[in-house]
Order: sequence, then C-alpha cells, then structure tokens
Amino acid sequence: MDLSLVALFLGLGMLAALATGLWVAVALFGVALAAMVLLVSAPTGAVLATTVWGASNSWDLTALPMFIWMGEILFRSKLSEDMFAGLAPWMRNLPGRLLHVNILGCGIFAAVSGSSAATTATIGKMSLPELVRRGYDERMAIGTLAGSGTLGLLIPPSIILIVYGAATEQSIARLFIAGVLPGAMLCALFMGYVVIWALLNPSKMPEKEPPVPFIERIKATRRLFPVIGLIAGVIGSIYAGLASPTEAAAIGVVLSLALSWSSGTLTRPNFIDALMGATRTSCMIAFILAGAAFMTVAMGFTGIPRELAGWIGSLGLSPIELLAALTLFFIVLGCFLDGISVVVLTTSVILPMVEQAGLDLIWFGIYLVLVVEMSQITPPVGFNLFVLQGMTGRNIFTVARMALPFFLLMIVAVALIVAVPGLALWLPQTMMSH
Repeated sequence: MDLSLVALFLGLGMLAALATGLWVAVALFGVALAAMVLLVSAPTGAVLATTVWGASNSWDLTALPMFIWMGEILFRSKLSEDMFAGLAPWMRNLPGRLLHVNILGCGIFAAVSGSSAATTATIGKMSLPELVRRGYDERMAIGTLAGSGTLGLLIPPSIILIVYGAATEQSIARLFIAGVLPGAMLCALFMGYVVIWALLNPSKMPEKEPPVPFIERIKATRRLFPVIGLIAGVIGSIYAGLASPTEAAAIGVVLSLALSWSSGTLTRPNFIDALMGATRTSCMIAFILAGAAFMTVAMGFTGIPRELAGWIGSLGLSPIELLAALTLFFIVLGCFLDGISVVVLTTSVILPMVEQAGLDLIWFGIYLVLVVEMSQITPPVGFNLFVLQGMTGRNIFTVARMALPFFLLMIVAVALIVAVPGLALWLPQTMMSH
C-alpha cells in the first residue's frame, strides 16, 4: 500500500478516536495496534509488551511523579500568600505596580511546580481577588495571570521538559538549564508590556498607595526566604552537579513537606489530597507516554517518519521555513490537545526532519515548549483558560481575548530564540563544560 494512503488512514483514525472523546493514550494504542495488525508482519503482542515495558522502565521518568507531588503539596500551602506579601512592596514604584506580582509570582512558583495549570491556580487564587479589590483593571489582571501561568511549562523543573527528554533521550539536566534564560526573557517581555500599558493607560490604574519604608520592604522580603530556599535546594542541586533531576525531585518533596508543615498546612486531608492528585496526574502521563512509545514503534515499522522526512527534505525548505511551518502546525494542534499530548504525539514524526535540518535537539525542546505554551491560552482546549474560567466565571473566549497580548508576546519570544539560539544553548554549554 502507498505510504501516503497509510499515513492518511492512521491520521484519520487518530482524529476520529480523539473526536469521540476517547482518552489520548487509548487512541494512541488503538491506532498503533491497527497499524501493526493490518500493515506490518512483526509479532504485535511481543512488540507491544517490550515497547510498553521499555517506555515505563526509565530512571529519568522517576522525577516526574516526585515533581508533580511537590507541586501538589505547595498548591495546598500558604506559598502564594507569602510570595504576594514579599513581592508587593517592591513593585509599587514600577508602572503597572502590583500587576507585576502576577508575573514574578508565576515565575517563582513555576520554579517549584513544573505545571502550568498549578501555577495559574495557585497564584490566581491569591492575587486575583486582591488586585480586583484594590481597583486594578480586571482585563489586565486576568491577562497577566493567563500569560504568566504558562511559565510553569518552561522554567525548570518543567514536567513537559521531562516528558520531552524521556521521549527523545536527551539530558533532562541540560534541558532544565536551557529553559532558564528563555523563561527569564519571557518574564521580561511580559513585564515590559505591562509597563508600557500602564504608562499609556493611567486612567485604568488605581490611585497610588502610600510608599512602603525601606525597612518594611526588607521585613516583607523575609517571607520569600522559604521559597527561595526551596528553589536553591531543588534547582541548585542539579546545576551544581550534586544531584540528578530524580534525586533533586526527592529533595523537593522533602523540602515542600517541611515548608507545608512549618506553615501549618500539612494536615492529613491535605497530604492525602496532594498524594492522590500526584498519583492521578502521574498515571495519566505515564499511560500517554506508553501509548506514544508504541505508536512511535508502529510508525517506524510502517516507514512513515522516514518517508515524511524524505518528502520534507525534497521540498528544499530552509530551517527557518521548516520552523515557521512547524510553529503553525503546533499552534493549531494545541487548540485541541494539551501540551504533553502534543509533544508525545508529534515527537516520533517530527524528530527525523528536525535532525535532517541540523537543529540542536536541546534547543528544539525549548522551542517546542515555548510553542506549546501558547496552546495553554488558546481556545477551545487551553488549560489555563479553563482554570481562569473556573476562578472568574468569565466565558472561556472572553478570557482568551484578555490573554491575547501575551500570546503575541510568546510569538515574539519564539522569534527571538530562533534568531538567537544562544538564548537556549549558551547556559547548558557553559555549565556542562565545567
């Protein structure tokens, strides 16, 4: 059978399965099984068993449930309250004032959470009521939170970077280090936009509050020490070469339990809820990864990725043209699937052509996460939009309109890392060479 017809058959099968509301993992297994049984002479049962075992038996993936559990524990602590109190006094002189707390708060929480939805929910439940109470423009308050919440995908320890690293056999430590500068750049772009917006719209800003004495600011900053210590313990141990990502994740769980206990939020119900939440999320991701691994092997047997890479190569696209096409493809796909599903669904097909174009796979991982971040704030399946819809009661498309400027800033960020690959590669090359 012609491979283009095979690809069409499998693609339509996957779309039909997803359209019926079937779980992504079940859809992956179903389509891969159909391909193996109908199109390949290899023993399907043996391939399925060895592939699923190989995908599950990965030391790198051990970090995943630990980082998720750490985020679940902190989600139920007073961390967001402490961060708001510690950051707010320093932001009052900046144009945009406390709107910057949303951005910096999300950036800091992203460094101990790894999840976009958890970052948005944790910071939002504290900051949104406070900003609205103080008279800040609701559109900007929600928009900054929607955009900044996506930092949970990029700033390490990022769950999606662990998934990408496991799927592509890249170093998770290098991916984590590579995400630092792009994450800081995205924070700077968001804050720059808020500054410009505040200067152009002074009527939409509340009255200035009385200045906070310097000594009071210093006292308030002490409330940031626990989270800074947590970040230093987790990320610092990886960067210093003292711990692998998996060991750092275990350190993070211990430190977050200690932090929760010291703040009085480590109750029995909270502990059980955090453990069960982490178990559910980890099982979902592991199931998707196993399905994606089987799909990858099935695709390899049919020869589709190789032929597709050859076809793309015959078009004579430059790396920039290929990235432009992939960006559009990922944005459209992200409108209907969550970020992890986008990564695992596309990796096996995309990687051969990415390697053929001579793109660094560590750099491509950061590019991919940046593009997938956009899908968190695009309807109809933007997870951050769902979180904010639940918090504010606003229509999901209304929330999406509020987040639009930040979506456009993410496109600027993608253009910047394409133009200056060193933004993603300089830090891992420098730190890993010592």
